[in-house]
Amino acid sequence: MTANFPSINQSDRKVPINLRQSGPTPVEMLIDTRVRKSPYWHLSMEAGCWRASIYNRMYHPRGYVRPDDGGMMVEYDALVNHVTLWNVAVERQIQVKGSDAEAFVNFVITRDATKIPVMRARYVILCNERGGILNDPVLLRVAEDEFWFSISDSDLELWLQGVNVGRRFDVDIQEIDVSPVQIQGPKSVDLMVDLFGDQVAKLPPYGLMTGDVSGHEVIISQTGFSGEKGYEIYLYDASQHAEVLWNAVLEAGEKHQLSVVAPAHHRRIAAGILSWGQDMDQEVIPFQVNLSYQVPREKQADYIGKSALEAARAQLEAGRYPFTHQLVGLIMGGAPIDDYAPDFWLISSRADSAPVGYVTSPWYSPEIGQNIAMAYVPVEQSALGTELWVHLPEQYADVPGSPVAAQVVEMPFRESVNPNQREILRGKGMDAAI
Repeated sequence: MTANFPSINQSDRKVPINLRQSGPTPVEMLIDTRVRKSPYWHLSMEAGCWRASIYNRMYHPRGYVRPDDGGMMVEYDALVNHVTLWNVAVERQIQVKGSDAEAFVNFVITRDATKIPVMRARYVILCNERGGILNDPVLLRVAEDEFWFSISDSDLELWLQGVNVGRRFDVDIQEIDVSPVQIQGPKSVDLMVDLFGDQVAKLPPYGLMTGDVSGHEVIISQTGFSGEKGYEIYLYDASQHAEVLWNAVLEAGEKHQLSVVAPAHHRRIAAGILSWGQDMDQEVIPFQVNLSYQVPREKQADYIGKSALEAARAQLEAGRYPFTHQLVGLIMGGAPIDDYAPDFWLISSRADSAPVGYVTSPWYSPEIGQNIAMAYVPVEQSALGTELWVHLPEQYADVPGSPVAAQVVEMPFRESVNPNQREILRGKGMDAAI
């Protein structure tokens, strides 16, 4: 097979995205000791996990229902109609603890850490000095002098330690033996009440509370990667007690039609939730990917990337773009996309023209009845209503070898049960959080 390597303008990147269309490549994942198994790994195997990827140098379950039995769309149905359990131990917890914890965190995130109360969480981003997004974790403030970064897929621990070389701040920075699971879906609150009592039903979005499972301490947050009602349970000393938590959730979930599923990328795409390494990386700035609200206008304290981000915003407000491509939402034709894409599928301005952009995260939306996607397109073609063409692989194309029609639309494609900060601010006519 000859790889197709298209010419797309990526002049604003040092390392261009690999756009060779190699398609599915049937290889077997090697399970060895170079990559970590989470405390829940064997439990995922018992639950029927049949495939995995690598995330934060850990094996990450990515499918339980096999394609012959309906595949990922069966898992989608369980999530949006019932309740699901996810092994998300790959969300490694990086603890920042010490007398300067708040000052250090305020220096590395774009939002204002001084505004985060104890026992509250926030979705945040960390940027490099050029304004590129290094990570987009959920940040938990579990004490006045202690924060946890529940990280996405990058080596944030090493970067944070590097920032503090010479102990500029009086903090200790380290991964801790805390591993989360997610409980997601409309019946999640009922399951969680059965496990932890009525008080969990009163937990606000991004609220935290303590609890225990058979005497083992946990922290509970009302957060998740789905857009559905959901929670995360962070288990202390998870390497020792993983079975206790997992089995307790399974037992409590029986009467609620609990299913063990993979993290719901189909639902997070519908909710407009980004995936680091797929929809953004360290060469992308927040203004490219609908995260401009993460760059506050009123934060007085300095933080890494502040000058670059403020300069980029000034350029945008002057009508000049400091990047070539913008992340947009698309609806598009073709047969229902019911699994992960193996390539960044290409986008053209016309059916017969050269590619100008690429899809990052596609899936089929049963509610809309069409394929949806996040995609990078030239900024001059990013306006709502712009018509484009997407080159889908043969299994999804309406006519093999021909692209399908697409249109730029607003995200999210489906409202979240708990609107995210971007949606809330937009409703208030604001463009930045504190």
